Amino acid sequence: MFKNQRGFTLIEMLIVLMIISVLILLIIPNLSSKSEEVNDKGCEALVSMVQAQADAYYIAKKEYPSLDELESEGYITEDQTTCPDDSPLIIDDQSVSKGE
Repeated sequence: MFKNQRGFTLIEMLIVLMIISVLILLIIPNLSSKSEEVNDKGCEALVSMVQAQADAYYIAKKEYPSLDELESEGYITEDQTTCPDDSPLIIDDQSVSKGE
């Protein structure tokens, strides 16, 4: 009655699941390191943008602003005061940098 049935055996399914598990274990660590790299690049871009806005504020007002002044004057938004990893931006003397 069941002589001509074809399909996957339990052993074949276990082998396929094992191969998929090994591939996932190899891929996941690479994705997490790329995520950190993306956050670092995003923070560098944000620092450059806020520096440009601080320079624009200086041209308009003849003094360098604080982050609060940039935000209240509409040069940057509240989201642009911190990097993607939630570290704050700092304005010291005429330059914007990432805080710790």
